[in-house]
Amino acid sequence: PGLTDAHIHLHHYALGLQKVDCETSTLEECLRRVAERAKTVKKGEWILGHGWNQNEWGELTAKSAKEEINFGGEIPWPSARDLDFAAPDHPVYLTAKSLHAAWANSAALKLAGIASSTPNPENGEIQRDARGQPTGILLESAMELVSAKIPQPGMDAVTEAIRAAQPILWKMGLTGVHDFDRRACFMALQQLHQRGELKLRVVKSIPVEDLEHACELGLQSGFGDDWLRVGNIKAFMDGALGPRTAAMFQPYLGDAENRGILNMDGEHLFELARRAADAGLAMTVHAIGDRANHEVLDAYEQLRGYERAHGLPALRHRIEHVQAIHPDDAARLSALNVIASMQPIHATSDMRMAERYWGGRTRLAYAWRTQLAHGARLAFGSDAPVESPNPFLGLFAAVTRRRAGEAGEAWIPEEKLTRREAVEAYTMGAAYAAGMETRLGRLAPGCLADLIVLEKDPFACPAEDLLTMQSSATMAGGDWVWRSA
Repeated sequence: PGLTDAHIHLHHYALGLQKVDCETSTLEECLRRVAERAKTVKKGEWILGHGWNQNEWGELTAKSAKEEINFGGEIPWPSARDLDFAAPDHPVYLTAKSLHAAWANSAALKLAGIASSTPNPENGEIQRDARGQPTGILLESAMELVSAKIPQPGMDAVTEAIRAAQPILWKMGLTGVHDFDRRACFMALQQLHQRGELKLRVVKSIPVEDLEHACELGLQSGFGDDWLRVGNIKAFMDGALGPRTAAMFQPYLGDAENRGILNMDGEHLFELARRAADAGLAMTVHAIGDRANHEVLDAYEQLRGYERAHGLPALRHRIEHVQAIHPDDAARLSALNVIASMQPIHATSDMRMAERYWGGRTRLAYAWRTQLAHGARLAFGSDAPVESPNPFLGLFAAVTRRRAGEAGEAWIPEEKLTRREAVEAYTMGAAYAAGMETRLGRLAPGCLADLIVLEKDPFACPAEDLLTMQSSATMAGGDWVWRSA
C-alpha cells in the first residue's frame, strides 16, 4: 500500500525546497552556500535557509570560533558575525534543523529591532554574549521577532510550491501525509483540492491558538473527505533536543542549570484538551523531553476520565515525538490509548546529541520497541523539513538504528523493529491515527486504491538497499500519479 508520513510540515517543506540547504558537515560549508546565494539575490533582499545543526559541526573554525560563544554544553553556537562576512549586503535568517532555533545576521537583527535592551519573549530566548549583546541565535518564540519581519509568499506561491512538491513525495512512495502547518497551508490545500490537483491524502491539524475559532465554527476531527480532512488540535509542551529546550526532569549534561523549557503545565493542557473534546476535536501534543511527556500524559489521564464522565467518545489523541520518556511513564500511552507519533530518522540523526546531553536517560529514547511491547499504537513520520520525508530512510533507521554509511553496532539495539512492524507504522498505524483504518493502509477489497510499485522486496532485500529505494509507480485514488521514466 501507499505509505503515509504521519508528521510533516508541508508548507515549510515545499517552500524549503527553494531555500539555502544548510544541512552541512561544517560551518564553513554552510557559510559558503550562503555566500553563493548572496551573489544571486538583489542587495537588501532576504536570504533564507534551513537545516543547520551546530552539534554536527564540532569545533567551529569561522571568525566567531575564537570567541567560543558557548551557552552551556560542549558545542559552541555560530554567530551573527559569521553571516555578516558571508552576506554583508543582505538580511539573513536560517532556521535550525530542529525548527526550534534560528540564526540571524546583524542586518536581520536590526530590522527586527533586537538589541541588548530587548527582553526575552515568553517561552523564548535571545542568546547574548558576555557583554549582553545579541549573538544572532534565537530560541523558540524569540524566532518570531525576526520571522515576523520577513515578507511572506502570497497564496499563489504557497499553492504552487505544494503542488510542485507532490511528485517528489510520490516518488518517495508517499500517498498521504498528516500536516502540522498553519492557515496558509490549509488554504493552499483547499485550493488544490477544489481544482482537482490534490493527489495526496492530507489530514490537517489545527494550531491550538485557533482552538476557539475551530470550536465556534463547529469543526470536528474527521470532517472532510478522503483527500482532505480535519485532524487534531496541535499544542506544544516543550522545545527540542538540539537547542536544549526539550523539558527534562534532570538537567542537561554539562549545563547544570538547564532543564529545558516547559510551555505549560499539565493542568493548563487539560483545560485546552477538555475544551477540544467537548467540541469533538482530538488533541495532539509535541513532547520531546521526559518531563514534557509526563505532563502530557497526566493531562491525557484527566481527559480520559472527563470523556467517560461526560459520555464523550474516546478520541484518538496523540503525542508527537515521544523522544525521551521516564521509565514510570513508558506504559502509559498504551494504558490511555494514546497514539505514539514518532519519527525513526530522528533517532539516528540525534543519537550523538542525545548521548551528549542526556547520558543514561537515552535507554528509553526513541523507544519504539518499548511502546509496541506495552501495546501502544505507532504512527511513523519524518517531521520534514527537519528530516527528509523519504519513508525508506525512516524504515532503515527503524530496523537498524544506525546512520546511513556507518558500520558497527546499532544504537540501543533493543529498540529495533522488524521490517513488518516498521512498515505497519507507516501504513496501518498512520491510518488508525487518521480514523481511516477500515479504508486505508492496506491492500484489500473496499480500501482506497493507493499503492506503490517497488523494484525490490522491502521485507527481504539487504537493509542498505532501503536507502536508495523509491517508487517505480505510485497510484493514488486509482490514478497513476507517478511513473518512473
